Amino acid sequence: MVKIVVDDKCNGCETCVNTCPVGVYEMKDGKSVPVKVDECLVCRACEAQCPPGAIQVIE
Repeated sequence: MVKIVVDDKCNGCETCVNTCPVGVYEMKDGKSVPVKVDECLVCRACEAQCPPGAIQVIE
C-alpha cells in the first residue's frame, strides 16, 4: 500500500493537483491533501514537480 505525506513545506501552489494524472490531491484550507491515495499510480510526478519539496510518496 502507498502512503503519501504532505508536510508543512506545502505552500498551496496546487502543482500536485494539476500534475497528478488520477486526481489524488485536493486543496483544503490552502494546503494539498491526498484524498484518493488508493488510486495513486506511484508515478511520483507530484513528488518530482512539487516546488517546495513537500510531498513524499512511500511504497
